[in-house]
Amino acid sequence: MKASPLSRRDFVRATTAAATLAALPTSAAPAKKRNHRLGFDNFAVRAMKWNARQLVDHSAKLGCDSLFITDFGPFEGKQDDATLKEIRQYADGKGVHIELGSWSICPTSKRFKKDWGTAEEHLALGIRMATALGSKAFRVILGAQEDRSTEGGIEARIADTVKVLKSQRTRAVDAGVKIAVENHAGDMQAWELVTLIEAAGKDYVGANIDSGNACWTLEDPVANLEILAPYVVATSLRDDMVWESANGVTVQWTAMGEGCVDLPAYFDHFEKHCPGVPVHIETISGFAREFPIYKQDFWKIFPKARAADLARFLALAKKGHRIDPFKAPAGVDGNKAQQDYQLAEIERSIRYCKEVLGLGLRA
Repeated sequence: MKASPLSRRDFVRATTAAATLAALPTSAAPAKKRNHRLGFDNFAVRAMKWNARQLVDHSAKLGCDSLFITDFGPFEGKQDDATLKEIRQYADGKGVHIELGSWSICPTSKRFKKDWGTAEEHLALGIRMATALGSKAFRVILGAQEDRSTEGGIEARIADTVKVLKSQRTRAVDAGVKIAVENHAGDMQAWELVTLIEAAGKDYVGANIDSGNACWTLEDPVANLEILAPYVVATSLRDDMVWESANGVTVQWTAMGEGCVDLPAYFDHFEKHCPGVPVHIETISGFAREFPIYKQDFWKIFPKARAADLARFLALAKKGHRIDPFKAPAGVDGNKAQQDYQLAEIERSIRYCKEVLGLGLRA
């Protein structure tokens, strides 16, 4: 198959990343080796529409130790234990560990779907599927930033989510599966997610930390990690480029090593406080979002924003600079361009994590 041509901006990005990697010593040895499994979140390659086995194959191709399947789609409607155990065995044969996730378990969230029954039924299903796959965590979400504007605000949505979590406590504990609630799409700041976990019970509920989503709640990802680290049981990570813009601050998610987050500091803290937690990369790059922090109405959704957290976020923005969004090269099919772009983003990210950050167990 003939490769799609690169646009000028994609060529610049790729060569910049290559230059970063080329600057390593000739041994290509990272400054330090970190004892964490490395893999990717399947949403990073969503345009491929791969099933579970195809995702496992790509994980092995990239030399990954782990794979985070964060929706049920790759199982192609087959959720019985026998089929899931076969997939687990297939992954084991490739040296890839699978972790599982799904969608909202908050019945009053704007992101809640009835695809899997009630919120309680959805959570129970996920715990059973995680057990069959050998996943010790099951990732869920509350919702997204629009839930902060619903009746009762995010506090009410947190309370509703806690009720659902408590309804399945015995099932989760008996299965040895921790429910990993993500800071998702601007729904909760780190301290708010801690409030949820503590209210539900940290013996069976933890955090799936998302470094990109931290910037959508006006947090420096390093500061977000410092708060959530004691609770982290799963990860969906990416780099961020953050810069000052006309109405406030703009965020664009990037491949690892191509943003302005202090990744060495991030993983120094992660290694110390999140032992044994796998690192899964979820590149969702190519578009920017501006947060109009200079407009008074914006702060209605963050009535309890903390000055110290905002100060660190603004300091991060001063380190960054504007980058262009992804645009498919002229004459290239849009879907094919997205596939090529996503595959390149995750490949560069995994390589950077291995060669610069010292992540991953495989040579």
